[in-house]
Amino acid sequence: MAKETWRYIDSGNQSPFFNMALDEALLDWHSEGKIPPTIRFYGWNPPTLSIGYFQKVDKEINMDAVNQNTLGFVRRPTGGRGVLHDKELTYSVIVSEEHPEMPKTVTEAYRVISEGILEGFKQLDLDAYFAIPRTEEEKDGLKNPRSAVCFDAPSWYELVVEGRKVAGSAQTRQKGVILQHGSILLDIDEDLLFSLFVYPNDRVKERMKRNFKNKAVAINALRKTPVSMEEAKIAFKEGFEKGLNIHLERYELSESEIQYVEKLANEKYATKEWNFKR
Repeated sequence: MAKETWRYIDSGNQSPFFNMALDEALLDWHSEGKIPPTIRFYGWNPPTLSIGYFQKVDKEINMDAVNQNTLGFVRRPTGGRGVLHDKELTYSVIVSEEHPEMPKTVTEAYRVISEGILEGFKQLDLDAYFAIPRTEEEKDGLKNPRSAVCFDAPSWYELVVEGRKVAGSAQTRQKGVILQHGSILLDIDEDLLFSLFVYPNDRVKERMKRNFKNKAVAINALRKTPVSMEEAKIAFKEGFEKGLNIHLERYELSESEIQYVEKLANEKYATKEWNFKR
């Protein structure tokens, strides 16, 4: 059976506003039938704290620390918790809800898309697998995460290596299209990460930081030889092709497409109304 061809975009390191605007633009273009299903890889300039659509900035985020560390800051159109985008490969997948290979439920579609990430880890000789919340306590944690930190909160079909989370993803469905994007950590600065959130007191902060080390890990902490960004892109591109049984064809954005994205970035994702609305 012939493999379906999807579009592959490597947009490089972009501003937080451009990154979120391009994900939204791809969703819109796909819903309008202008582009095929698309997988995109990207990075962040500057390193950025992104927060979930429903998070409250005043109650959860230490904006002084964000500014002192000259980080970018943006609210995602997807749910989930806060993510520090720094030494990571960020991906997004845009595909129709009606695609024959996409299950109807969010969690099952998440599992299918994440097969591509799972295969990417295998390309790097890491024994990744899906962990499924089984206890009632774990399931309650899905509904009411106690932490504002993404990699500290459990989720369905979480990707783990040696029992620790190695990728964090979030999904939204709009205009008949699934947008799933997420972070694949190459390295992580835990001190910086935990300085960016609000805690009841220092004791709670230190406890959460200790727990985090047991729950999350970056790729290069698991390997004897570090993975470069280019090696990661090759591995996860091949992983998506294998996991989703597709062929990825590289695409460069046109000048008019870039202008459209920049306009959306400036008029929506760079505004205080969007980023501080909760």
